[in-house]
Amino acid sequence: MKKILVVEDEQNIREFVVINLERAGYQTVEAENGEQALELYQSAQGDFDVAVLDIMMPGAYDGLAVCKELRRQNSSIGIILLSARTQEMDKVSGLMMGADDYVTKPFSPSELVARVDAVYRRVALAARNRENNVVDELRSGDFTLNLRNRSLKKGDKPIELTQVEFQIMEYFFSNPGVALPRGDILKHVWGGGYVGEEKIVDVNIRRLRMKVEEQPSAPAHIVTVWGLGYRWEV
Repeated sequence: MKKILVVEDEQNIREFVVINLERAGYQTVEAENGEQALELYQSAQGDFDVAVLDIMMPGAYDGLAVCKELRRQNSSIGIILLSARTQEMDKVSGLMMGADDYVTKPFSPSELVARVDAVYRRVALAARNRENNVVDELRSGDFTLNLRNRSLKKGDKPIELTQVEFQIMEYFFSNPGVALPRGDILKHVWGGGYVGEEKIVDVNIRRLRMKVEEQPSAPAHIVTVWGLGYRWEV
């Protein structure tokens, strides 16, 4: 299906995004503000693979608010933020709310399509695993990672993950006790062609710690390896 919701209040930028995504084989639905985006999402019953959201939009729902609401309703949808270079804190806030990635304006068509392709592949893989009834599980201490429904449990308690968070946890579970460099995590989760910054790893780790750690400020499982990256401990 490859269906994408494009939300951008500036018409020329929205048309630029739509034209290039449609050339790349995606079906697009446009919204010019957050309220319209959520209405379209509801009317389509969440039938989107990826949402591309501008952060700065007028009205009650800017891109961050739309991101938060979409993630609340759907842990599987891919979310990419469009941001200006001056919106550093907004980008971090968006990632903490569950966005998968961000693209900084101005951006080239090739960068935009590459980022969307990477997020779409992740979403499509998760959907195929569900359809094919992949039932393999990875266990680590009290934690169980289900590869079919892309879910995590601690004991009997479910922990809801985004697709990015799931892939990070899968990488950790496959390499217990190993110091994993940020660059390796970035390549494994976002792909070798990713052109963004490594700090996207740190933001997602911070979000994961809030979900899996008893004391996120003193993590016992996702341990920082100073100057290198992170290590999973049980």
